[in-house]
Amino acid sequence: MDKRTFLAVVLSIAVLFIYQNFFVKQPDKKQTVPAQQQETPVAGQKTAQQPSAAAEKTAAPPATLSQTTGRMVAAKAVTGTDRDVVVATPLYRAVFTTRGAALKSFQLKQYRTSLENTDDLVDIVYRLIGKGKAKTEGQSRLIELVHVSEGMPRPLAVSFPDSTVNIPENGFYEADGSTLDMTGGSEPRRLTFTQTYPGEIRIEKIFTFHLEKFSFDLEVRVHNIAGTPLNQKGSLTWYQYVDPAAPTDSYGHDGPVSYIAKNMDRPAVKNMEADKVIGPDVSWGGFESKYFIASLIPQNPSLTSFGMSKDSSNLVAVSLMGPKNVIPAGQSGVYSYAIYLGPKDYNILKAQNIGMENAIDFGDWLKWLAIPLLITLKFLYGYIHNYGIAIIILTILIKLIFWPLGNKSYKSMKEMQKLQPKMVALREKYKDDKTRLSQESMALYKAHKVNPLGGCLPMVVQIPVFFGLYKSLLYAIELRHSPFFWWIQDLSAKDPYYITPIIMGATMFIQQKMTPSGADPMQAKIMLFMPIIFTFMFLNFPSGLVIYWLFNNIISIAQQVYINKQPS
Repeated sequence: MDKRTFLAVVLSIAVLFIYQNFFVKQPDKKQTVPAQQQETPVAGQKTAQQPSAAAEKTAAPPATLSQTTGRMVAAKAVTGTDRDVVVATPLYRAVFTTRGAALKSFQLKQYRTSLENTDDLVDIVYRLIGKGKAKTEGQSRLIELVHVSEGMPRPLAVSFPDSTVNIPENGFYEADGSTLDMTGGSEPRRLTFTQTYPGEIRIEKIFTFHLEKFSFDLEVRVHNIAGTPLNQKGSLTWYQYVDPAAPTDSYGHDGPVSYIAKNMDRPAVKNMEADKVIGPDVSWGGFESKYFIASLIPQNPSLTSFGMSKDSSNLVAVSLMGPKNVIPAGQSGVYSYAIYLGPKDYNILKAQNIGMENAIDFGDWLKWLAIPLLITLKFLYGYIHNYGIAIIILTILIKLIFWPLGNKSYKSMKEMQKLQPKMVALREKYKDDKTRLSQESMALYKAHKVNPLGGCLPMVVQIPVFFGLYKSLLYAIELRHSPFFWWIQDLSAKDPYYITPIIMGATMFIQQKMTPSGADPMQAKIMLFMPIIFTFMFLNFPSGLVIYWLFNNIISIAQQVYINKQPS
């Protein structure tokens, strides 16, 4: 391997190192709680500087003074009983409260906070000897998307700021039921909450749930029962408490997210200082974690703005604001939304047809590779039902695509090896004349029809594919908690025992020993360190990515053996 090839390899490693450390977001050690690790607050739990549950129920919110008309909202309309309403579908279990007709809990039935308790040595031994799962394992908690402490406002609160009549977000509603069980049904079902301010307005929050969807509809109807027209501007808010001292995923973003005017915005919670309003042309906005999202979707994007704020207790609020309706006396105004609370599954998000697939952080440039690779993986998984094996098959397919280029590369390296004695002679003859040495070297390559850069082309070409697959395996929820075999039970996480990275490093060492080296002994020694460097870099990479690189090396070794056996 000559200096140009050596330089290309070093540059490739440098690109990988720089990308990993400077372009991949790594939040602080003290950051937010991932949605997949959040729990519903324990009953009776109190937070500093927050009202108790008893105070919350007995004290009615103060009347609100309209900035437009000066009329007072009747305080007696917001008194009532705090009662839960449960909605159950095959995909989730939601708990609403009549206080604000807001959301208290939203648990995803198909996703859990962590793998089952199979991490100890006894469980590994049980698996290796074919006894199945150990008796000590247990079920982890379901994913909870609502995370607010007692006394804090709850998600899906509705208000009407800058309107003729505003209403408190935590006013009491009357619900038309206590339980909505859709686990055995097939048709959409409705749940209606109603609140009345005598002589002013009547508010209806109508939720429509669908059997096999993570999304549901919300229609807010404002009935003008006053004698004069009302100017009402609707606002729908999702609240999320963020604990700044809690650990988080190294590469996840827990915070506000929006897709406005075809642009993604992901501000860090720690950098949020003042209220911020973006828009209009809001396709959707909400609160995300690495694998899950709570998204608010307006019916009229061109008339809607997106607001973000954070208070002193680290309660984050994201809101859809608008449109503004003029409601004549005796008539109604309607504000329509869709709510998506669920996983960042590419196919499900893509089906929303509003660009929600951009919530998966594949990157602006790499998504054109990451998405096809993910689609291919899912296609293969549909037949073999193991993403680890699907990654191996995908590796073979990628290698077949690059096979002709690989053959040319290995042949080029083989020819370069033949020229090494002549290159040594040229270096000795023109050691004091670098310009002449370069000219003579190029003449030698041209005479023997050898491309000095041909040996490093496969590695350089595969770097974008590597990064694309890296993004797919890192952010695709399909790989989350997806097992391969034995000790590898989560292809999106690192190998817990570092077995595959070490084997991968060994295959790189074998490859390095098979690769023709240059005449410079120091260069040859440096190249032997490359497998060690790569092994340490891959220790914390997703095990699925390590499997890809491992089998890529194995196939490359086989290809190089085949080329070396060919007659010159």
